[in-house]
Amino acid sequence: MVPLLAFAAWSGTGKTTLLKQLIPLLIERGIRPGLIKHTHHDMDVDKPGKDSYELRKAGAAQTMVVSQKRWALMTETPEEPELDLHRLASRMDASSLDLILVEGFKHEEVPKILLYREGVSHSVEELEIDTHVIAVACDISIKAQKVPVLDINSPNEIADFISEWLQK
Repeated sequence: MVPLLAFAAWSGTGKTTLLKQLIPLLIERGIRPGLIKHTHHDMDVDKPGKDSYELRKAGAAQTMVVSQKRWALMTETPEEPELDLHRLASRMDASSLDLILVEGFKHEEVPKILLYREGVSHSVEELEIDTHVIAVACDISIKAQKVPVLDINSPNEIADFISEWLQK
């Protein structure tokens, strides 16, 4: 299975911003990343009025929309009580990936990098550094117990760390 690496932080810390910077840096290092992004909002990748939207809304449990450049599979999951990260990851094409980056899922038991920015609504003392945390990336000087502390404003440093972590 492709290794998972989660990025966990409170809302407003900059998870998406950092991942947008990290993905090209990882590719430069020869790492082929995939991404699973968790959202608490109701989301839809299709547009009302489009044929695929109307066919899916007619009751199809799964709908695949394809073109020469990309394809998307939408799966309806109203009966599932909670998301299963490993099941979701197993749906990705492992042959084209070296790593699956995960935004969110902070309570999953997978390796993760905690992100912290001073001024976000929580204090640094509230960081939950458990056995799955492999590093903390932040914008202040902290002493994290038993894990490296990275500069959240240095995507290159974080990409280097991830590259070294993957090689282990």
